[in-house]
Amino acid sequence: MIRRLFYMALGAYIAVWVMRKLQTLKPDHLARRTAGHAMDLAAEARLFAAEVRHLSAGRETELRARFGIDSVEETHDNDVKDGR
Repeated sequence: MIRRLFYMALGAYIAVWVMRKLQTLKPDHLARRTAGHAMDLAAEARLFAAEVRHLSAGRETELRARFGIDSVEETHDNDVKDGR
């Protein structure tokens, strides 16, 4: 009796687990999950690009000061082209 109850509960658990795994393979779920990962990746890329711009502007200012190319007092706006 106990053995049958154990195997019935085990079978129910496996059935629920399999059904949940199969639901994750539905196209709408896969698309939603993929879109979420793509949005996270794009946000990380934007943060990385912003950090690179910030660090490169600081390094450029440091090098210009070291070699006396331009005045260091000017602030650099990264969105404006400087003729290069």
